[in-house]
Amino acid sequence: MGKTGRNIDGRFGGFQYRPDNAHGRSSRRNHGERRRHADTRHAFNKGGRCMDKIFAWTIGILLSLALASPTPSRAAGYPDHSIRIIVPYPPGDLADVITRLLGNDMAQSLGQSIVVENHPGASGLIGLQMASRAEPDGYTLVMGQMGAVVVAPLTNDWPIDVRKTLAPVALAYTNYMMLVAKPDFPAKTLPELIAYSRQHPGRVRVGTNGEGGFPHLSMELLKEKAGFDFTNVPYKGSTQIMSDLMSGRVELTVFGYSGLYPYVQDGRLIALGVTGRSRAPNAPNIPTFGESVPGYEALGWFGLFAPAGTPADVVAKVNNALNKAVADPQVQVQAQRLGLDAATGTPAQFAKVWADDYAKWGGTISNLGLARKK
Repeated sequence: MGKTGRNIDGRFGGFQYRPDNAHGRSSRRNHGERRRHADTRHAFNKGGRCMDKIFAWTIGILLSLALASPTPSRAAGYPDHSIRIIVPYPPGDLADVITRLLGNDMAQSLGQSIVVENHPGASGLIGLQMASRAEPDGYTLVMGQMGAVVVAPLTNDWPIDVRKTLAPVALAYTNYMMLVAKPDFPAKTLPELIAYSRQHPGRVRVGTNGEGGFPHLSMELLKEKAGFDFTNVPYKGSTQIMSDLMSGRVELTVFGYSGLYPYVQDGRLIALGVTGRSRAPNAPNIPTFGESVPGYEALGWFGLFAPAGTPADVVAKVNNALNKAVADPQVQVQAQRLGLDAATGTPAQFAKVWADDYAKWGGTISNLGLARKK
């Protein structure tokens, strides 16, 4: 095969042009050959220009069609296989119960199975970190709760910033806590408790799940807004708290409504109030803190997150599925028993709740000197 030369029209290619006089032909013959080559060159150039025009026209049409055609939605084929939801807490935890409660309905809406994986540890960090490192394709989600994605990152030196590694998908529920005491405690209402604490500084001990935990912060917020005087007594688990409350080692405790309400129902404890914005539907006789302390509200919440960068249309599809699940009548009955209030909305609304709580509790944590060192 000969060397690749320059085409007659001056472009590089496989068609070669080589002058005949290189082979020693006569002048006349060379003159005739040059004329024929000139004619050939003219025809080739004319045909080349025509082909260039056709090529350019074809490319233009294809580009026009590409620009005019809508970009296919990434959610169009989503999901085409099972979705996993990571729960950063052990089986039986409220976050786990909520995930499994909603998972069945969500699977029906999305047309694919949902696999729940429990990865507890380090105040939720292990599961959140796993989700943060997953592909942002909508097939890995994580159930977050306010304590894990707001309080823990503010008080612990974590290797990730969840505000950068996770994207809010769908807020499911808010929940509230209950403040309780033994029936023989002198104060029977929240106003009486606040007055009593001021009259007896340092005498009111409140058992919580740890310094800087949400129950502890809820009491600090009450101190900020109403001058409640108390001593925080941190524990590693609710079992020991209840034991010490019943034996008189602490006067009060505060944690999830659903865990304490059975004790109130059977008369072993009295409720001084709930931290939510409204009274519990199944306990309308228990007032909220806000009824006697204007502006007080301490809500926990649960919602789904995805790895940052997950396509917006995929996020919207999951959001819609979760909203439908929360609205299911049978799910509503079970959620009410757990002391949960539906709080669905858009991803943008969820993002605002997250940001607002970061600012709110960040201030309290900073004032207490519990903020992580930056």
